[in-house]
Amino acid sequence: MKLHALIAGAILLSAAVQAQKPNVVVFLVDDMGVMDTSVPFLTDDAGKPKRYPLNDFFRTPNMERLTARGIRFNNFCAMSVCSPTRIAILTGQNAARHRTTNWINPDKDNAGPQGPPQWNWQGLKKGNVTLPRLLQAAGYRTIHVGKGHFGAREFEGADPSNLGFDVNVAGHCFGAPGSYYGKDNYGHGTKRAQAAVPHLEKYHGTETFLTEALTIEANARVSDAVKAGKPFFLYMSHYAVHSPFQSDPRFAAHYKNSDKPEQAQAFATLIEGMDKSLGDLLDHLDRLGVAENTLIFFLGDNGSDAPLGHQHEVACAAPLRGKKGAHYEGGMRVPFIAAWAKPNTANPHQKRLPIAIGAIQSQQAAVQDLFPTILGFTGVKTPAKHIVDGAKLNALLTGKRDRSRKEQFLMHYPHGPHRSNYFTVWRDGDWKVIYHALPDVPTHGNCIQSAGKHYQLFNLKEDPFEQNDLAASRPDQLRRMMQGLIAALEKHNAVYPVATDGTTPLKPKLP
Repeated sequence: MKLHALIAGAILLSAAVQAQKPNVVVFLVDDMGVMDTSVPFLTDDAGKPKRYPLNDFFRTPNMERLTARGIRFNNFCAMSVCSPTRIAILTGQNAARHRTTNWINPDKDNAGPQGPPQWNWQGLKKGNVTLPRLLQAAGYRTIHVGKGHFGAREFEGADPSNLGFDVNVAGHCFGAPGSYYGKDNYGHGTKRAQAAVPHLEKYHGTETFLTEALTIEANARVSDAVKAGKPFFLYMSHYAVHSPFQSDPRFAAHYKNSDKPEQAQAFATLIEGMDKSLGDLLDHLDRLGVAENTLIFFLGDNGSDAPLGHQHEVACAAPLRGKKGAHYEGGMRVPFIAAWAKPNTANPHQKRLPIAIGAIQSQQAAVQDLFPTILGFTGVKTPAKHIVDGAKLNALLTGKRDRSRKEQFLMHYPHGPHRSNYFTVWRDGDWKVIYHALPDVPTHGNCIQSAGKHYQLFNLKEDPFEQNDLAASRPDQLRRMMQGLIAALEKHNAVYPVATDGTTPLKPKLP
């Protein structure tokens, strides 16, 4: 009888410990832009959600489900390629400061012919301050599932367990999976073996799609944390929807009669498979009885990579211009949803962080804001010497505007060749300036991005789809924006493209 009482007491104590702190999930989707969903993020002049054709092509019922439980941001920015965003989430720093300003090629320094020699190709290191390491020290079970891409192959950041994660499933140095198919062993033994997804041998030779395998593993690790009475931080980082665009057979029939090309149909199946994963996770949190105590942040890591058209046109993220890697909004705007997995206004955690339900937030925010938001809410302090560029989202999550918050965003990409080369973007309020350090260097696809012009200027309030370049007609505004861009780069101690001598930095110049 005493033994039973002790066991029962231990179970109650475990549950009580788990309930003391909120659980946090960052659900990160690779290469998913703001238009790759049936949830309308863009709004009309009255601030109401407005549907566009792509919203009717994609099927994401579980994103709709999560949106109905929380708030979506329609002006949420990420870096235009993956590793810079991923390190920004973990450090709270803009890429210009942490200096991983390009995606990390696992096996060679991909600064580019005139890229900065001092950029951080190696990625994160064991000694760096990271979100999971700080939460781990505060008693959280920190769980990494899916894509890492925090460091090159032979360096510490290649393994997420070096960065503060207690558990690492499938995370490594590369950004694209060797294969999405279990029957291909997720790339092991194929011509893409250098990007073979690790730790999933139990699914080799089966019909289990990669997205499904990662979901099963994530749910199992969450169960382990709950059974152990530990609050958990789950970084659920899908390889989907990154290329290769391999069709998920579970959803292929939904798109076969569309007017979209085969690769775009496959991309849509990857989107829907990711969405099923989100639903499976929500269901699992309900079954475990921890949904009310679990805060979810859903987002993409850069703009859309939908195979629907040219990177500088209105196509892949229509009506936005551009796509992943480009300097336009389609390259940097991503979906962002914040919600309690099960809203309950009486829950103590939810009283401390009330999230508006079914609301849309139009004030600008960015990926580095997750770090201070999560740490502030969980009561974890940032080391005094660690610079944080992000700002807390708490006020915005209530659906209100935060007038103390600057609506500014810096995107620095001193590399090439890519879809856009050697560029810096500075957003300040309604205005956006793009500076091209080397405007005549051809991009991928042999496109000259700005025909010899260093500057592009847009008013995003009047011209949200970036069709009217005002650089020539508004010289005073262009100069003011370039002053802001230059100051922001200096503040972040940025590195710059270099001249053909390989060393002389090419800093932006005022017009």
